[in-house]
Amino acid sequence: MAQLDADSYPAATAHDPIVEIFPDVYLVRGSYRANGIMQFNRNMVIVRHQGELALLNAVRLSPEGEAQLDVLGQVKHVLRLGYFHGMDDPYYVERYAAEFWAPVAPRAELGPVPDHTLTDISALPFPGMQAFAFKQSRHSEIAILWQHHGGIMLMCDALQFYADRKYCSLFAKVMMPLMGFPLRLIIGPLWLKAMTPKGGNLRNDYKRLQTLDFKHLVAAHGSVHNDTAKEAVAEAIQAALPG
Repeated sequence: MAQLDADSYPAATAHDPIVEIFPDVYLVRGSYRANGIMQFNRNMVIVRHQGELALLNAVRLSPEGEAQLDVLGQVKHVLRLGYFHGMDDPYYVERYAAEFWAPVAPRAELGPVPDHTLTDISALPFPGMQAFAFKQSRHSEIAILWQHHGGIMLMCDALQFYADRKYCSLFAKVMMPLMGFPLRLIIGPLWLKAMTPKGGNLRNDYKRLQTLDFKHLVAAHGSVHNDTAKEAVAEAIQAALPG
């Protein structure tokens, strides 16, 4: 584990303890403050295989949370799935000398330079991982299917499931329903607007995603959707992209 100037990276924000949501799959529900009045939830997923850890949608932890992480295993891989995430990736990559995985053309200003490019034909760090690449979006976005426990779809922003408003500021709690974020599984409207090319749509990408076999879904925002995620995804696609 490398020694580093921790203060040179974005500070840890409020988060829950690490919880095991499936055998060898862990979740941290944390937070992100966009400005003085807008704070909302963001999640990190941790997958463990033979004592090695892969962090997806990295969220920096408090010292207590980091100690809990170190008990789980050795951080070997950091995976950035979404174009709009990644602020905490450099911290983990440097602290743990981890290999960094990112989609084609990630936001260079967030760093670091990827060791591996994520595409839908990528060889991934652990057995049972399958990558899915959005091909019609303006910027690269990846989902990871963890082919265990009936299939767990690990997302960034393209699908989100809200069961509560934990870690949302009062302003966010008021505004999110008005902005198209109800308490259900959705295609994030702000993400969809930002990622849809002029004159195009992402319907075929979502239809391809729907052909994969999965029961559960965990995204970078919201809660865990257990057991019936695939059916809920079909409803979200029809609601946002009918036809």
